[in-house]
Amino acid sequence: MLQLNFQSGWRGGERQTLYNMIGFRKAGYQVSLLCRKGSIMESKAKGEGFDIKSFGNIFGATCFLTFKCRKIDLLHAQTSHILTYAVITRLFHRGKIIYTRRVAKAQSGKLTRWKFHHTDKVFAISEAVKEVLEKFINKKVIVISDIAVARKLDENHALKLIENVRRNKDTKLIATTSALTHEKAPLVMFEAIRILNLKRKDCIFLHFGSGPFLKQIENLIKENHLEDVYYLMGFADNVEDLFLKMDIFIMSSEMEGLGSSVLNAFLYKVPVVSTDAGGLKELVGDGRGILCKKNSPGLLAAGIEDLINHPELRLQITTNAFDYVNQFHSIQFITGQYIEQINSLFDESKD
Repeated sequence: MLQLNFQSGWRGGERQTLYNMIGFRKAGYQVSLLCRKGSIMESKAKGEGFDIKSFGNIFGATCFLTFKCRKIDLLHAQTSHILTYAVITRLFHRGKIIYTRRVAKAQSGKLTRWKFHHTDKVFAISEAVKEVLEKFINKKVIVISDIAVARKLDENHALKLIENVRRNKDTKLIATTSALTHEKAPLVMFEAIRILNLKRKDCIFLHFGSGPFLKQIENLIKENHLEDVYYLMGFADNVEDLFLKMDIFIMSSEMEGLGSSVLNAFLYKVPVVSTDAGGLKELVGDGRGILCKKNSPGLLAAGIEDLINHPELRLQITTNAFDYVNQFHSIQFITGQYIEQINSLFDESKD
């Protein structure tokens, strides 16, 4: 099996690629990775002892797919970009191709439709992603969600992350890890915290992430005198450590393929307040968090208050969420779903 991810950064999709590789290796597959030379993906995979095929540009990757992959049985593309080259070179490598789609953004174009048509199996990480994709490609899409893996959290690092935040022992720490982009609706997030601050003065909010709305949010913080309430924290490595100190995790998204950061909150028993955008509705529903309509800052603020005022609700939610994530988002469970589909793919070939 060859996993394909040519991204240079390290976001949720790259983390999931590595989890997939670990799961398949544990299941007995021989797993290699095609990636960008010098990328974080390359470094992380090397650290796990995987066979790496890395290239400085897409031309090198395409040559490898064309001339060096005849012994590969299965190619698993993790991004739409690299899927294009896996499909274009298929006549040469002749391997089966599967693809995992992680975003709910609508697709367009004849080339895109063509490459999906020549992909053997297409997976989506949520029903929301599946719905968007099936409308475009007129082909069955199978839902296999993301993996969540708990690690030992570092309390010293958590304290370092918040060392410049003004708080006392009674302060409630609310946080999010989301980019300051349109689909994450940062203006809705700001308004929710502004409304919450009008009602109570025992909460502070930490926003980890960056993006084009940064300056606008900075200005709103100053205009509303919320410098000691709303903290823009930027990017931080191992930000999951903060779950040790966090009281509530919040998502204000307008569009969301799944919302894998919510799975981390589930793992570390931090209650979640979220909009019902895309895959968030699937994750946070059924009593695993407080779900609010999109673009409703007042509801987000009210949800936070409910969790602060009702400790029994927090316990019930976090217990439900913890049980759910460990049952349905473990490496073993998700890998098993992939293997079932892969086996059926090769069985169909025999027929």
